[in-house]
Amino acid sequence: MEIDAIVNLIETGLPGCQAVVTGDGRHFEAVVISDQFDGKTPIQKQRMVMATVKAQLESDELHALSIKTYTEEQWKALQG
Repeated sequence: MEIDAIVNLIETGLPGCQAVVTGDGRHFEAVVISDQFDGKTPIQKQRMVMATVKAQLESDELHALSIKTYTEEQWKALQG
């Protein structure tokens, strides 16, 4: 699966978010920044992102996706 396709799935499924995806064609890591994560538990945030690529995971088109989630404020704080 192509990185651009994963970014598109996540950003379409979570309108207004920013997704940065890296990977080797089978295993990927996504950093997803969205204020929709505000007040959510880590598992709720994980489920929100995983729901955007559910079909691809089920078909094994996307084999593995590691996810890191941040609100806009958390992301800005990390960037210094």
